[in-house]
Amino acid sequence: MIVVVKIGTSSITEADGTIRAEAVAKLSGEVAAAVADGHQAVVVSSGAIGAGLPVLGFDQGRPRDSVTLQALSAVGQSRLMALYQERLGGYGLVCGQVLLAPRDFLERPQYLHAQRTLNRLLKLGVVPIVNENDAVADDAIRWGDNDRIAALVAHMVGAELLVLLTDTEGVHTADPRSDADARVIEEITDLSLLEELAGAAGGAGTDRGSGGMASKLAAARIASLSGVRTVIGAAQRDRIVADALAGGPGAGTTVAAQPQRLSARKLWIGFAMVPSGTVRVDAGARRAMVERGASLLAIGITGFEGVFQPGDAVDVRGPDDQVFARGLMEVSSDDMNSVVGLRSDALPPGAPDEVIHRDSLTVLPW
Repeated sequence: MIVVVKIGTSSITEADGTIRAEAVAKLSGEVAAAVADGHQAVVVSSGAIGAGLPVLGFDQGRPRDSVTLQALSAVGQSRLMALYQERLGGYGLVCGQVLLAPRDFLERPQYLHAQRTLNRLLKLGVVPIVNENDAVADDAIRWGDNDRIAALVAHMVGAELLVLLTDTEGVHTADPRSDADARVIEEITDLSLLEELAGAAGGAGTDRGSGGMASKLAAARIASLSGVRTVIGAAQRDRIVADALAGGPGAGTTVAAQPQRLSARKLWIGFAMVPSGTVRVDAGARRAMVERGASLLAIGITGFEGVFQPGDAVDVRGPDDQVFARGLMEVSSDDMNSVVGLRSDALPPGAPDEVIHRDSLTVLPW
């Protein structure tokens, strides 16, 4: 089994940003045990920016400007990797750094290249240590947290399990920081519950991290739709990775894999691409797209916003103003006014019958 394990900044650094060597040592030991049991492991690790904070004298907390964050990442990433290599090396394992950016998921050639690299590393017995390429990331098209990257990497390498390590025992019925009656939800099979919980989860739990429970729930949804089981659990819990692999109770919150998996292309369109605009449709068009998997025709469009070209991704909103799909446009925003609301036989010469083809459309299940 291939397992992807993600650990966040707040679980791997102290309040001042110093790397917690014992946290890296614990995770390395759990990964080594999984490999010894015959599994292959990928680690998605935050902490580079946090690791750079004390080195460059930022003892008052994490700055906000992107250029300083990039500089901190450049300094902290090597220190983080050195510690992983030292700890994993103690178990006879070799780790390899893989820095990914949104373009590695958005552009098909880059995606295939990253996929081949990760698969080759795994076949060589290497433990890839993945992080977002914060040092050179374009702030306009970056993920901002590693949870979604972990879910997309799990799909990329064909993993069966994604483990998202956090500071709590799992997903709670309410925020345990403010509700003493909050309890851990052991299993989630209904993706609509994920959306409901994400709306109430809030942002990052500490000022050192950039994720939070909401981003973990979003990542679990991506993984579930790609056929990957997810466990959200406490980084400090003993044998958390082993228990997650075993599939028994008590490891945290398990989000079940959906029986009908999205293809790589559908997953890529729905969750990796950044939308350039919005197309609004009527109830009939929504029903056809959701219930029959139909393409979006011009006659069902009621309006649009944004600037986009053919091939760009857009969100699709229904009459209730809720986003229910994402797809790749066949028509540019410059040409949309000439097709909105028209029957196929009334379209201008050369205009495509399908504004979004069904093969380039992902209905979002929430």
